[in-house]
Amino acid sequence: MSNYENIIKGNLQRLYSHLPADLADRLPATRVGDDFLFQAFGDSCRIAPDTIIIGDKTETGPAGIVISLYALQATGIACRLAPYKAFREMSDSMPYVGAFASNTERVLMEHIDIIEREAGRIVAQFNGSQEAQPDTGDFSFILYPLPKIALNYIFYRADDEFPAAVTCLFSSNAPEFLKTDALADTGEYTSKKILDIL
Repeated sequence: MSNYENIIKGNLQRLYSHLPADLADRLPATRVGDDFLFQAFGDSCRIAPDTIIIGDKTETGPAGIVISLYALQATGIACRLAPYKAFREMSDSMPYVGAFASNTERVLMEHIDIIEREAGRIVAQFNGSQEAQPDTGDFSFILYPLPKIALNYIFYRADDEFPAAVTCLFSSNAPEFLKTDALADTGEYTSKKILDIL
């Protein structure tokens, strides 16, 4: 068993040893027996007492850790979108800023044209929205990698003066639901899923 699996199982043991009666409302999720069903990282997700399943596969990697931490930190507070928050504005983000920029934002830059063409499909898979707003680059969309955490991706096409750029902002109270390092991972796995969809 890998270290990731051990951490996931340990987190699930902590969760189920003191299972909140209202966990389904906190996530939010549908409860089926001891399992909790919701959307995570653009796919179906099931939390069970001894495993996490995304799609039809048992999740044994870092995404499973993020989901288990999200469940442990679940609260009755609602997601508050605005004002959106840059990752670097979050407390204790400094050690992760470089990796976040590389793995969440820059990894998408060379794919901006196809992302724009496939935006509708991406948004649908993440239960998101694609609303035209002022000051949101050439195009943008909002994705929900976890039910109460929204990511606002803003895309700028290359032109004669500037190279292409991608900015990823978090919903205002995302830190209520995950610690900063796990939020960095949330951005990374969301961008990976965008590339998978493409």
